[in-house]
Amino acid sequence: MALTDPIADYLTRIRNAQMAGHRMVEIPASNLKKRITEILYNQGYILKYKFNETANKQGAIMIALKYDKESKKPVIQKLTRVSRPGLRQYVKSTELPSVINGLGTAVISTSKGVVTEKTARKENVGGEVLFYIY
Repeated sequence: MALTDPIADYLTRIRNAQMAGHRMVEIPASNLKKRITEILYNQGYILKYKFNETANKQGAIMIALKYDKESKKPVIQKLTRVSRPGLRQYVKSTELPSVINGLGTAVISTSKGVVTEKTARKENVGGEVLFYIY
């Protein structure tokens, strides 16, 4: 089955796994999803990840979700898809969004790859706003 929006599927799988209290979630792999996973790990939103190339023809990404030790609540409070296939959202380098005054992260697809808004600001590039996370 072909997906129209693989990034929305990726975010929904993570959201659903956290609501169900799962420790791990398996997501079909692609180069874009691998880069997004690395960004989530570097920003501290997930515990760890593993790229499983032998799972099937496409491969899979195994993500260990991160929860607060005391309250047992997920570290990711909200995942919001911004740009979608029906309505793409592009921003200039001077108009890059700030999520909750810098406490959250916006993931941007630029000409220099998929990066956070902070990195895009440093490199002075704009692009498509994929999603917000906090």
